[in-house]
Amino acid sequence: MDTLILSRIQFGANISFHILFPTITIALGWVLLGFKLAYNRTGAEKWMDAYRFWVKIFALSFGMGVVSGITMSFQFGTNWPGFMEAVGNIAGPLLAYEVLTAFFLEAVFLGIMLFGASRVPGWLHTLATFLVAFGTTMSAFWILVLNSWMHTPAGFEIRDGVAYATDWFAVIFNPSMPYRLAHMLLASGLTVAFLIAGVSALRWLWGERSAQVRATLRTGLVMGAALIPIQIFAGDMHGLNTLEHQPAKVAAMEGNWETRGNVPLLLFALPDEEARENRFEVGIPNGASLILKHHADGVVPGLNDFVAEDGTVEHPPVVPLFFSFRIMVATGFAMLLLSWAGVYFMARKRRGIEGLPKPLLYALVPMALSGWLATLAGWYTTEIGRQPWLVNGVLTTEAAVADVPAPMVLGTLIAYLVVYAALLFAYLGVIFYLSRKAAKGEAPEERIALAPLAQAQVAAE
Repeated sequence: MDTLILSRIQFGANISFHILFPTITIALGWVLLGFKLAYNRTGAEKWMDAYRFWVKIFALSFGMGVVSGITMSFQFGTNWPGFMEAVGNIAGPLLAYEVLTAFFLEAVFLGIMLFGASRVPGWLHTLATFLVAFGTTMSAFWILVLNSWMHTPAGFEIRDGVAYATDWFAVIFNPSMPYRLAHMLLASGLTVAFLIAGVSALRWLWGERSAQVRATLRTGLVMGAALIPIQIFAGDMHGLNTLEHQPAKVAAMEGNWETRGNVPLLLFALPDEEARENRFEVGIPNGASLILKHHADGVVPGLNDFVAEDGTVEHPPVVPLFFSFRIMVATGFAMLLLSWAGVYFMARKRRGIEGLPKPLLYALVPMALSGWLATLAGWYTTEIGRQPWLVNGVLTTEAAVADVPAPMVLGTLIAYLVVYAALLFAYLGVIFYLSRKAAKGEAPEERIALAPLAQAQVAAE
């Protein structure tokens, strides 16, 4: 493998690891705010117990996200110098806006959120939680602005091979940004919903019957059941936007080779890029035309339209897009089935958590990581689908890669993979440890340490 392929794999490995953690923190911050507001409103200790447990997961995820994000940003210089040379006038300010509106906000208030529950007034702790949650969302906003601009660039002009912004409003609100932002925020919400439901189900199966685990299991299931139909609708709108601006990507996702109507929705196939056909097709007649054009004979673009006269292929690789898209969709429908089944069993005869059958609880445990699977599959679909472009129609991936020896890239790639595997194992191990500890009913250390302070405050009041 040459430097280009190795650099792409390395950046893909970095962003795959990094995105796992913002996907949690973006929505978990808002869930923690919900727990805190519920506690403020009702005074029920179960909500504060839930806050204390899940704020640890937030802190761990936040730290992992920051560290891996910094590592990833270095690669703009080490692996992809052509990117900043060509579009740095646009990418640089957008990344700076993220720092100014997100990192500074989080840095100021994160300490109060994590350690101030018994040290500052309740309103200030609630405000700190809100501002940290808002900061994580603003961080996602600016990153997705840049990513969307790379897919559907607007509001710029090219002078001497360098992009200059001519309309920052058009840059920020480029044609695909609203769809990508909504899709990602909903993905984060679903990731957190099933993480909370899965961890809570595990604690329940271990025998914990606390009010906290009842509340969080119910919260995760209801949140998942509410968000998944919205995500399906948002995903459909995103797909239609992609069809308009990146038809080759949609053709690869659907495995459609010829531009035609009455295109089936392929549930399974083995795309053969050399023969330019599919093998072992299993599909729903007219399904793709109905989804993409909203009528059975709707014409869907084919991959053969994106082959130059000299035989050069100008569309993204088909196999990874075809399968990653189906993994994302299949995971989404599994979320729909399990969350709706859980809400049904809880509502039936008003039995609540006791109404959940054991097989469903066991199924929820591995689904704790289903959001990660769907997010990665979705990111692979959208990012590989941009190839051969780094900035669509402006800068190719090949033109931006650094001129460094392939063995050097391979060595750092191996190092990254080893470190990331160890960190991921440790991260999941900590979540398992905290869950096991909570299921055994052991009091969190910080509650023990802060007990004298809390008693002093009560006495003073």
